[in-house]
Amino acid sequence: MAKKIEGDFEISRIPPAQPYVLNQEESKRQDAFFTERSIPHVLAQSIEQYITKKVGREWNHPVIIERLRRAIVAQKDDYWKPAQKRSLQYTKGYSVLGYLAYHFPVYFMQTEYLLMMLARDGLLKKSMNILDIGTGPGVVPLAIADFYSRLDDARATVWSLERSEEHIEAFTYLRNACVPPGGRVSVKPPVKTDIRTIDRVALPDTFDLLIFSNVLNELVDPTTDVQADIVTQLSERLAPDGSILIVEPADEENAIRMRNLTITLLKKGLSIFGPCLFLWGSTCTAPRCWSFETAPAIRLPRLMETLAYCEDSYRYVNTDIKYSYAILRRDTLKRKSYHLSAGSRFLRFSKLHLHVGKRINVAGLKMSAELGDARSHVFKLCDGTAKIPVYAVLPSYHISPENDLITSAPYGSILELRNVLVRYNRQHDAYNLLVNRNTRINIENS
Repeated sequence: MAKKIEGDFEISRIPPAQPYVLNQEESKRQDAFFTERSIPHVLAQSIEQYITKKVGREWNHPVIIERLRRAIVAQKDDYWKPAQKRSLQYTKGYSVLGYLAYHFPVYFMQTEYLLMMLARDGLLKKSMNILDIGTGPGVVPLAIADFYSRLDDARATVWSLERSEEHIEAFTYLRNACVPPGGRVSVKPPVKTDIRTIDRVALPDTFDLLIFSNVLNELVDPTTDVQADIVTQLSERLAPDGSILIVEPADEENAIRMRNLTITLLKKGLSIFGPCLFLWGSTCTAPRCWSFETAPAIRLPRLMETLAYCEDSYRYVNTDIKYSYAILRRDTLKRKSYHLSAGSRFLRFSKLHLHVGKRINVAGLKMSAELGDARSHVFKLCDGTAKIPVYAVLPSYHISPENDLITSAPYGSILELRNVLVRYNRQHDAYNLLVNRNTRINIENS
């Protein structure tokens, strides 16, 4: 920054942008939105209107509803094929309309939760340039515009990449219907391109946030190296204090692949802001790391409710929000600051094999929602040193005021567990840390 002073110039660094901190009223408005658990009415209505426009009949005509059902079933069948045999294009006719009816509402609400997380982490700025990679029909840009509509003084310009003409058509219709022109969020028309060939795409030089939402797993050849190359290439456009948000489905295969990807990106020079934190300072190997976050289920939009009005209703209901995510950066900023040293009174997970059948003290991050049931609570733990997965197991009859914090602690919390029994689970090749009435669990607020 240059400032003229008495015929000369004073050169100084431009101060880094300060985080946008939500004030009390903004937080109340966001909380009220999440309490409703519904996508905005104007958006739900616009999706119905777009389907009507596209097919030339009312969206709720029995023939149209049945075609949407068939498209949804076909997409779900394709999704559960082995990765190398899936197509997952969502690019033509009813496949796009089926996506709007079945996937869009959950992914929209999921993005809103992630934006709130970024705000609480201090990763949003007063003015931001955002790039959504593989935008589809505009889930992420529309969620950003909606989220920012409840803020007082924040602005964003949202760019996006998409290769499918059908998706771009749906994106444009929904953007024009739901994003007021001249507002605090400017949603640019999608740039038509394959995300593997972005080197020839005209985009701004710098972005404050890059978002890969449910896209990397859908590549034709979704190997970790291919995914990492795409992320690292785009990270060259990331501002020094910018963030990369990667989100993938919570099923075991995709969640594990996503954790492997973050470790690969770590080796390529990016840093992990969260949720992972390597408590002992060593690099994690992500051993079969099935880790995911959850949020409250959404309410059924009218379109999905109509689709589900049939004998096999469960096939057409998609309301659960479960996702695996990572935030990466070019600097070394982390969500939490907590480090264990050799002299601490906690045992590394990498040493659990030496203490099977013994009671020990450990510290680790809570890296899953509930994996058990009413009889036995199960949560994945990680300290960054494990060679195989580690789980905390709390039988319901052992719950006490001293240990029940593990059931309510948020995802990513640092927990200190004292007096847990180490067991090896041969069936799953994992270690279980058995929590009983004598176990003490604390949460570390670093």
